[in-house]
Amino acid sequence: MITLLSHLSHVEIAAPDVEASVAFYEERLGLRQVGRDGGKAYLRSWGDYTHHSVVISEGPEPALVEIGWRTTSAEALEEAARRVEEAGVTGEWSDSGPGRGRSYVFTGPWGHTIRLAWEIEQYEADDEHASIYPDRPERRSSVAGAPRFLDHVTIAASDVKAFAKWHHEVLGFRIMAYTELDEAPITVFAVITTNEKSHDLGVVLDSSSRPGRINHYAFWVDTREELLIAADVLMENGTHIEYGPSIHGIGEQSFLYFRDPSGLRIEVNTGGYRNYVPDWNANTWKPSTGSNNLYRNSAMPMSMTESFPPDEGRPTATEEGIVPGTEEALLNPYAKHGQG
Repeated sequence: MITLLSHLSHVEIAAPDVEASVAFYEERLGLRQVGRDGGKAYLRSWGDYTHHSVVISEGPEPALVEIGWRTTSAEALEEAARRVEEAGVTGEWSDSGPGRGRSYVFTGPWGHTIRLAWEIEQYEADDEHASIYPDRPERRSSVAGAPRFLDHVTIAASDVKAFAKWHHEVLGFRIMAYTELDEAPITVFAVITTNEKSHDLGVVLDSSSRPGRINHYAFWVDTREELLIAADVLMENGTHIEYGPSIHGIGEQSFLYFRDPSGLRIEVNTGGYRNYVPDWNANTWKPSTGSNNLYRNSAMPMSMTESFPPDEGRPTATEEGIVPGTEEALLNPYAKHGQG
């Protein structure tokens, strides 16, 4: 099978207050708004090679609207659409949109909307934002710890292994690793990838009745020092750190988790290994072997088990009086579950 997908191109999220979210991403993370269209805000990191990587649209609660993937060619786009429909999922073609040409949009078996496109606008900075370095799409952000580009998305699904298998068989993702509970043979996490990274798509086990949920999405910074600076700047400006900084066992990335104004979780990460093995066999980790925390010396906060939109009937960490990142959030039955 030809390689169908090249990389993650964008993520669109819903937020109750678009203006507050845009301000947070610009002022705290160093993203830059590059357009508005139909009530949607389009933002980019300084190192994104395309027009945008984040779209924020208005919605009643924090949620995932769609995940965008770029195909490896126009032919790969047609083949990917054919394979999706052959698998029993019906999508539709869209002629154009901000920053892209023709695309194929479908909702997968677990309720997540995916957009596939080949024709994507390569970003060209104006004089005000141009870098002095030819390979950089624009100059580095002046916000301390600003990410270079969008890195991955982690969604929630009721069957982790089935989700990974479907994306492998239909779209050609490589399955890189699983996490299984120490106490029972239950797979609670998996990472899959379109390229040599440890993952650009993660999936956590979801026991809710709400389809299409997201756990978090992540940005990449160049160094661990920048990640630590980002944590420092965020805290100095009133943003709680939900989890980290530390290092994941799976993927071996340094990580940092926090929330945007809507309550949606964001990760900043860096480091990790590259895996070019074409016939890689996914290993199964346990929490006790350090799937989530390489050092095996801290528990994951209970708030990290929340996905979005919130599970109806289940109180959020805030409603329970737990501020993400506080000591009270460390005591929970899911503390050892691996996520990334």
